[in-house]
Amino acid sequence: MQKCKIQDAVLVSNYINGDEYALETLIYRHKQKIYSFIYSKVLDRDATEDIFQDTFIKVINTLKNNKYNEEGKFLPWVMRIAHNLVIDSFRKSNRMPKFNNTDKFDIFSVLTDDSLNAENQIITEQIYKDIKDLVQLLPENQREVLEMRIFKDMSFKEISNTTDVSINTALGRMRYALINLRKLAAENKIILNLE
Repeated sequence: MQKCKIQDAVLVSNYINGDEYALETLIYRHKQKIYSFIYSKVLDRDATEDIFQDTFIKVINTLKNNKYNEEGKFLPWVMRIAHNLVIDSFRKSNRMPKFNNTDKFDIFSVLTDDSLNAENQIITEQIYKDIKDLVQLLPENQREVLEMRIFKDMSFKEISNTTDVSINTALGRMRYALINLRKLAAENKIILNLE
């Protein structure tokens, strides 16, 4: 029987019972999907490598300590670990992720993963569209600051220089933009989460 035909759950069990090759097989089997997922969020090869390695360190520690209890759901479990480490990475670097696609307010890129079911994917796409529409309803000076901060990952100092206003004014406009977005969402009965 070839190892590549063995189910994930069996390989996990084999690894827990001392078969180091079983983990190697699991990593090889899922590397591309997990690596691509991480890279799609952080858009940096070095950070992706670090998070990928940290993901499997956590996997190994959890398996070695007999704390794994999601038999048959290995890949979604590893993807959740990777997802949480991506969020931790953003928190540590004290920045939001870059948004290169200015066509949509893609805040969900750090909150979701590729294992969304079809229904949630449709809901998420609708939320993207709704937020994009709401952003267009903001006063121009608020919309401008929000787009620079979120879509272009500009600092408030850069926004201040670009718009020729003080940093405090830029911060105030961002604050009001977020308050107004929430207000507009409530007025239009738009729910901005998947729950």
